[in-house]
Amino acid sequence: MDKLIGTETGRPQKALLCAKAKRQQQSTQSERKTTLRYDTEPNKNRSQLHQGVIDERSTYMTATSFNPIQMQQAAVTSANQPLALKQGQVFHGTIKQLYPDQMAEIQVGQQKFIAKLEVPLKAGDAHFFQVTGINPQTELKVVTGPMGQTASQSQQINQLLESMNLPKSAEMQQLLSHFMKAQLPISKEQLMQAEMWIKALPEGITKLDALQAIQKMVELKMPMTNDVFQALISGQKTTGMISVMENFTQLLAKDTALLENLKQNLLQQVQAIAKPFEVETGSLVLAKSIQILTNNAASMSDKIQAMNMLKEAGILPQQATLQNWSSLSDLKSVQPNQLQQAGQVIQTILTAQPDKTTQLVDQLKLWTANQSLLTNEQKQQINQLIDRLNQLPANKQTLEIFAKQMQEQLIKAFAENSSERLFTQDANALSVKDHLLSLLKHEATTPLQNDAFMRNLMKNSVESSQSMIQQIVTQADAHVQNSMDSKAMEHALKTVLKNLGLSYEATLSNKSADLQEIAHQLKPQLHTLLQETHTTPQLKEAAEMLMARMNGMQLASGENGHQHQLIMQVPLDFFGKKMDATLQWNGRMKDDGKIDANYARILFYLQMESMKETVIDMQVQNRVVTVTVFNENNDIVPLTEPLKAALKIGLAEKEYQLSGVFIKQFEKAQPEKTTSVVGQQEEHSKVDFRV
Repeated sequence: MDKLIGTETGRPQKALLCAKAKRQQQSTQSERKTTLRYDTEPNKNRSQLHQGVIDERSTYMTATSFNPIQMQQAAVTSANQPLALKQGQVFHGTIKQLYPDQMAEIQVGQQKFIAKLEVPLKAGDAHFFQVTGINPQTELKVVTGPMGQTASQSQQINQLLESMNLPKSAEMQQLLSHFMKAQLPISKEQLMQAEMWIKALPEGITKLDALQAIQKMVELKMPMTNDVFQALISGQKTTGMISVMENFTQLLAKDTALLENLKQNLLQQVQAIAKPFEVETGSLVLAKSIQILTNNAASMSDKIQAMNMLKEAGILPQQATLQNWSSLSDLKSVQPNQLQQAGQVIQTILTAQPDKTTQLVDQLKLWTANQSLLTNEQKQQINQLIDRLNQLPANKQTLEIFAKQMQEQLIKAFAENSSERLFTQDANALSVKDHLLSLLKHEATTPLQNDAFMRNLMKNSVESSQSMIQQIVTQADAHVQNSMDSKAMEHALKTVLKNLGLSYEATLSNKSADLQEIAHQLKPQLHTLLQETHTTPQLKEAAEMLMARMNGMQLASGENGHQHQLIMQVPLDFFGKKMDATLQWNGRMKDDGKIDANYARILFYLQMESMKETVIDMQVQNRVVTVTVFNENNDIVPLTEPLKAALKIGLAEKEYQLSGVFIKQFEKAQPEKTTSVVGQQEEHSKVDFRV
């Protein structure tokens, strides 16, 4: 069999220089044609968005398809990376030029390299080559005979199938055609594995989806395993996460073989994801219950119902009465630098030495001044209470009386502020409910535990038969719905992403990470579930599908030098309305490892009840923001005018400048360009968002 032996040493100096020059020239031309790079020189023209993965001249939106960022990024990554050959790989190459001493220049896609020929070959002919050795030098076997420029693609593929003894199935021919066009080397084993996957594609997955996933596996040198393939297939979807979650939840609830502790933890976590505002609704129920207990005009019946509800949720001890429900026990000394929760303030007062009242007053006033969840009027009232401490005798009894008054004042203040500061946290990342629970619980609690208390409170409240309790829940739910704004949306997204635990592996490397909080996230619990021997086949399959979805988002995301890309599909449930929200973010990282907020591109895919299919394309270039909304409805144009001013002001507060908001209709699908876009024709979301 003819062999072609690649070499890096001993070749003619002229051929070496020629190859280097051509390689540099080819690389430069490739960059000019396919890459928009960030320009770090201040005097350069910044008139175009430097994204590194998007060519603005070819970007268009259609009503039934979209250009996914990750697929174009893969092409750029492949073009910019040097060709790395491995044993057994097959690739299509062309003899570009012959040099003396049997040296030749071979082109594979946009890449060129110099090789030594054992037998003469003709310039201009194309061959399929197979890598037979890489050390100490690359050895290539000519798999097919010379194929001139007039040879059709099918003829070239048929030659390869016969030479390598590959099955002549339609799937194999599609694979070879795809990789031949992509100019990527692939091994016979990879081809055989890929053919099996394409023959057994699940419902709803097109062959184009599969080919692009396999291409990414080869390009990024991922393991050719079914888990990775399924994850990449899932990562390309922009809908269906909600149905996968619901299927898993239903099977989990019915399962009787799973360990009860693991089952309850999983159910609690999927509930937290399904209801991102449940904790906030519970916070309002807690605040209203406390207001009833502290209201002298409230009836005895209402007070007893409110107290019993808090007992059932584990917030108040079972021995609590209407007279002592707010008292604290199990006192522990608190260090000054640990003074964060309101409950710690009371503990500090009760454990303080009477002869150090002056230092205590200064400490309490500092905490009050820095507490952003209190109003100025409330701070003034608390400071007046603190000032009276200096006028009283310095003894233990005085401190106990002062602590009780301070506790009552703080409980009342935080309960009053719960509705106005629903999605707000203080400098220590504590919410109103965290402070309230610290004032009521006998032991120190974490925000994670506090969220669990709120969900338990909501569960008991919803199931209560008492009309007063039902009225509180209804009012709390209505208030949360009426409070929906940008902060609420941000909170919902953060809550869902945190509880999913998409990147918990990376979080584990952070020394300051809360391991207990990480362990409660859904993804690590799914790992535990899949390792259980008692898991039923149906539940295991549902868990694997859900895991593939989460892994797919990570695999679809990636980086190319300073360029970074993030793909997120977030299952959302807003007051019974379920939806999948798909977000694609592309930007760059600065040298210090932080995101460069000056440049970004964000694509948001929505299927809204009123506006129907909508794609929002937001581009940020040098802190100048341009928003393009793709939608078929012309009636929305007048509706955008009042919102532009508010958007401009909001961006200005963050030191961004609004360039413009443009409303465009989807362009008609262009059949001749279908090879460069993904043929996914799916709904992406079911929620209306206000800019």
